[in-house]
Amino acid sequence: MIPLLDKKKNKLNLGLYIVSTPIGNLNDVTLRALDILNNSEYTLCEDTRISRKLFDKYKIKSKLISNHKFNEKKNLNKIIGILNSGKIVSLISDAGTPTISDPGTILINECLKNNISIFPVPGPSAVSTAVSVSGFSQKYFFYGFLPKKMKDLKNDLKNLSNINCSIVFFVSPNKINNSIEYFKTFFSGRKILICREMTKFFEEYTRTDVDKLKNFEKIPKGELTIVISENTNNLVTLNEKDKKKIKRIIKTSTVKDIVELITKEKKISKKEVYNYCLSIKNEI
Repeated sequence: MIPLLDKKKNKLNLGLYIVSTPIGNLNDVTLRALDILNNSEYTLCEDTRISRKLFDKYKIKSKLISNHKFNEKKNLNKIIGILNSGKIVSLISDAGTPTISDPGTILINECLKNNISIFPVPGPSAVSTAVSVSGFSQKYFFYGFLPKKMKDLKNDLKNLSNINCSIVFFVSPNKINNSIEYFKTFFSGRKILICREMTKFFEEYTRTDVDKLKNFEKIPKGELTIVISENTNNLVTLNEKDKKKIKRIIKTSTVKDIVELITKEKKISKKEVYNYCLSIKNEI
């Protein structure tokens, strides 16, 4: 095990440091993170304007280098060259822990190929912060940002609905209302926590049942961290969308076919679907 600090020389070991920074409140930065950043000759960041706020507050002199998803491949040779020249380099993200739905994985793998040491400097993370206040299962699955294509979104959420633990998503504000309908479809019967502006002055936490979710009247500011609870009942109940679908197809399909169709799509009791079909038939 290589120590992070060479006590004889009183300096950090050479390599790349993956440094966590605050997710909102700048006072949440760790003492060790400040020490590492102050002793790094270069710090890779997503947006220099955002990182500059932290650096100015704590008078960090490390030189910032823009390193985001659009230029990280182009920067690779330059950064590896800096590391091989004996410079200490840190990697940070705009907020939280780097490489968690943020750039950095490509650089880490390139460092491994070049036998460059990599050291984690843990700290704030939107994922663990949201889970810690959710009250849901301590076992959780982190998914990250939802896919852009509707087909991929449906397939992924359908597969995730079979996982019986808490699930954490990152959702951009302009996609939240479209995502809500899919959450209702695939996570009916579960609870949800929507976190906004965590650790900041206007932080907000919305807790409700997935089936009771309503669209935002105004598009919220900033990315949202969403935690969906474990499925405590294993089987979910028919929601309004399911009932509308049954009413639409019951005149042209048999009850048996409808039961098979609905229960194949979601974990709903066959008995519940069957009884609902019968009640609808009696009304026709």
